[in-house]
Amino acid sequence: MAKSVEFNIFRGSASGEIIPDTSRCALGPFDVFVEVTHAGLCGTDRHFRNKDIALGHEGAGVVRQVGSSVTSVQTGDKVGFGWVRKICGHCDYCVSGRDQYCDEREQYGTHSSEIGSFASHAVWHESMLIKLPDGLEPDYAAPLMCGGATVWGALTSYNLKPGDRVAIHGIGGLGHMAIQFASALGCDVVVLSSTASKKDEAMQLGAKEFHVTKGDIPEYPIKKVNHLFWCGSANPDYSKSVTVFERQFQVSPSANHSMCRIVALVANDGSIYPLTISYEPPSIPILPIVANGIKIQGSAVASRLAIRKLLRFVVLHGMRPIIMKFPLNKGGIEAAFKTLEEGRMRYRGVLVSQQNLTGKPIVEKR
Repeated sequence: MAKSVEFNIFRGSASGEIIPDTSRCALGPFDVFVEVTHAGLCGTDRHFRNKDIALGHEGAGVVRQVGSSVTSVQTGDKVGFGWVRKICGHCDYCVSGRDQYCDEREQYGTHSSEIGSFASHAVWHESMLIKLPDGLEPDYAAPLMCGGATVWGALTSYNLKPGDRVAIHGIGGLGHMAIQFASALGCDVVVLSSTASKKDEAMQLGAKEFHVTKGDIPEYPIKKVNHLFWCGSANPDYSKSVTVFERQFQVSPSANHSMCRIVALVANDGSIYPLTISYEPPSIPILPIVANGIKIQGSAVASRLAIRKLLRFVVLHGMRPIIMKFPLNKGGIEAAFKTLEEGRMRYRGVLVSQQNLTGKPIVEKR
């Protein structure tokens, strides 16, 4: 008979109020009971704040109990977990190293409304727990489990090469990590930002060029890029993309016409990666995409192997997310959400359990 474990959670509600609650779950033979010491606040969490589910999906902590058949971790191990809670391990996606696309995966928001990272503990299947390498602190590990993994998965899965021109649109929770990763991978990083105030920081993180945008695009022509990673808070407005095609094919000029539009920033056979989630349907101009062989490539988090490589990579290169810490309680969660929604988060919020928190919420840089 499976053990039963009880723990505290914070759930969303229709009004958006954060509700402290208690959850009880069975600890199956392949399940692991993790004490959550640090939880990242992801932009995706805003979509679930008004749902009656346990909140949070970026976590780091310590193994406290293991199921009877668990072999990959043991009590006392430091681990991290992210968007996907469980995979089957035997489908084509799992055996080919693309397990984040497992057809039988259990993931945050659609499975188990009683388990999240905004909690004292979480029950996670051992298949999707990642042991933290030596040298990586759990407060920095938590934001890497989804946000960092999302960027890393896209950067390392689609034939990006050293020397490629890589544009990062938006310097926020994803963008500031994308700059660091792409630079360390040997790419020429081009940052596009709506404000010049982040230029110095972007250059320090590894950018080689910085361009201020107006209406999603620079106000002047720039050299085309091979890859454009969209890390902003909304969908790119692909309707602002027609340039030479407006003249060559006598297409009606788009609103706010400019010589540099989003698709026109990308070199022939290049790719655009929309990494942030918005439910607004995008307007996509098919003609320039087809004529220039441009790809709009989806990418969901990263596989277990990719996340392991990511964690070793950040330790090797001495890089870390830039974080702001908040207490892992109702007030801290509400303050973190408010900071994120007001655009003041620099750049990932991390909720810290009371026994691990010292001092006031601060910004930490490495």
